[in-house]
Amino acid sequence: MLGGLLSGLGMVSSSFCQSISQLYLTAGLITGLGSCFSFQAGVTVLGYYFVRWQTLANAVASTGVSLGFTLWPLLSQYLLDEMGWRNTFLIFGGILLNCCVCGAIMRPIQLASGSLSQSAKPEEEPGSRAEEAQLSNGASPHHPKLQQHTRRTKCFQVLQKYLAFDIFCQNKGYQIYTIGVTWMMMGFALPHVYLVPYAIQNGVEERKAALLISIIGFINIFMRPLTGLLSGHRIFTGRRIYLFSLAVLLYGLSNFICVISAEFSVLILYCVILSIAMSGIGALSFQVLMDVVEMDRFSSALGLFTILESITHLLGPPLTGLLVDVTSDFHYVFYNSSFFLISAALFMGLSFCALEKKTKLREASKAHLDNPSRYQYSETSTEPKAENQSPPAVEYITSV
Repeated sequence: MLGGLLSGLGMVSSSFCQSISQLYLTAGLITGLGSCFSFQAGVTVLGYYFVRWQTLANAVASTGVSLGFTLWPLLSQYLLDEMGWRNTFLIFGGILLNCCVCGAIMRPIQLASGSLSQSAKPEEEPGSRAEEAQLSNGASPHHPKLQQHTRRTKCFQVLQKYLAFDIFCQNKGYQIYTIGVTWMMMGFALPHVYLVPYAIQNGVEERKAALLISIIGFINIFMRPLTGLLSGHRIFTGRRIYLFSLAVLLYGLSNFICVISAEFSVLILYCVILSIAMSGIGALSFQVLMDVVEMDRFSSALGLFTILESITHLLGPPLTGLLVDVTSDFHYVFYNSSFFLISAALFMGLSFCALEKKTKLREASKAHLDNPSRYQYSETSTEPKAENQSPPAVEYITSV
């Protein structure tokens, strides 16, 4: 609800702006902050609402992105032509205020009594032992060095709790997935940004070129729920990361279609294949994150995950635009996108495969250590023993 309020306030404030720098603050910072609040709360609460149909729920929820991807450009162009940009910002502010209604109808999460008692139990702080040792040695609690150490400890605890740095260092699956998606985002948005200019430069009419983006969003509306329903099958339990890597690989390979030809019919084929790959990425991106991170730390893991991927998502288009300005060749857009996507897909797929094999070997060795009797055997003599067998005599050799 707070996110919807901030987003609506940012858009309404944008209608009164007099310069671009003011729009950076209102439409950029305030609206963006509100969108982050709404987005993270919505994704996190899905993991608590759904268990069996969690994958399908994430896919259906991500369909809203595709719907906005299809309708928002058309609505924006219509409102700009008919009512001007100030009234367009006012209308967008009213639309975004509906996020408050969506937040109001979300049912509060009822936690189990066991989880409440566990969460109420104070955890041992990383720097508590050192602080107690210094106090036991006679150091004053108001000592400057002790106060500085306490502030560093509290800062570390805040970062560890809300930005999941401890999960990133300890959970190898989360580490691999975050690095792979962060690298992938360098090339993920490039086709969406440069597809229309590329088509117009190669002789496609402006209205037809704009239709290509709507085709991508329209196909995603139907493909994302289908992808979520397919990946939610028990066969893919624990293997969704490989489906995600396959979708990223298909996304990267599809960019070579634009390099081959820039005719409108070929570009439509490209949009269809790109939409199939994009639907797999959108439907599985947060579900894979739920698979590799426990739900009690999911919100913190999602925060660090979105921060890192947003940085590269922001850097990718300007750097590629600079490359296009220098070379005057739009083909480098698709080469660049394919490089980041294909390398990210191979990195995630092969790394998770190696991690899975390592985990199986560790479990096998642990089972061997826990139950040694299952893997050892004893040799028994088949010759009967004498009942009163005397011990062997000891011979002392004094000369050879």
